[in-house]
Amino acid sequence: QVQLVESGGGLVQAGGSLRRSCATSGRTFSSYRMCWFRQAPGTERECVAASSRNGGSTDYADSVKGGFTISRDNAKNTVYLQMNSLKPEETAVYYCAGARAPGWSTVSVDYDYWGQGTQVTVSS
Repeated sequence: QVQLVESGGGLVQAGGSLRRSCATSGRTFSSYRMCWFRQAPGTERECVAASSRNGGSTDYADSVKGGFTISRDNAKNTVYLQMNSLKPEETAVYYCAGARAPGWSTVSVDYDYWGQGTQVTVSS
């Protein structure tokens, strides 16, 4: 069973930054596509930043382009999300997720493994 353990997050003022980490002890981390999702109350879970298996390809939701950066270190079995210039409307629970299947998807049902989720609150 693959476990994804998240860290980072919490409370930050508008305009501030946070860095999220998501680590696994599994030996097959480099075979997973990874995505950071977020979900605010009453909304669908949205992939805001996605990474290919080797980190060479990334994609971002339009709402976070220029502010968020996804990166991964396969030697450390860890994926990161750097969030800069945060806005109050970005308050949500953030999750990391991994997908085994090849190809490219930002749809939550296509992801097999999930972190526990962490609340990120941006105060105005």
